[in-house]
Amino acid sequence: MPDLKEGDKAPDFTLPTDGGGEITLSSLKGKKVVLYFYPKDDTPGCTTESCAFRDALPDFEGLNAQIIGLSKCSVKKHDKFKEKYELNFPLASDEEGSTCEDYGTWVEKSMYGRKYMGIERSTFLIDENGTIAKIWRKVKVTGHVEEVKKALDELAQKSAA
Repeated sequence: MPDLKEGDKAPDFTLPTDGGGEITLSSLKGKKVVLYFYPKDDTPGCTTESCAFRDALPDFEGLNAQIIGLSKCSVKKHDKFKEKYELNFPLASDEEGSTCEDYGTWVEKSMYGRKYMGIERSTFLIDENGTIAKIWRKVKVTGHVEEVKKALDELAQKSAA
């Protein structure tokens, strides 16, 4: 499992998205990217996190940032999830799990003593050159979007300096 660190090149990917589209990380060069990995569409934590990003989208766009939500759910599930909560950014589907592997978010988890594999809620802030500027692992949903916004602000100030 790759151990990505801040300052590493973000692994490129091309994945199908909701609405029959596809998204390629390297095609977003020149923009900052907030790539957040979440376990599953339409579950309480993932819904709260996705809606928080939805509500903050104007702030992120103002900082020239693209938000991408990523899980192993199918495009069909993404379409339903996106429509139900009026999400206004792409949801990428990594059914094969290769992007989750590349980013080290496919991990062994444990619930009630039972071990299983799943997506660790994580967010990667990627700068305009495709370099990882900041990584959040084992994300706690409450307050997370504000933390990401703050880091984006700092990144924007650094680029402007």
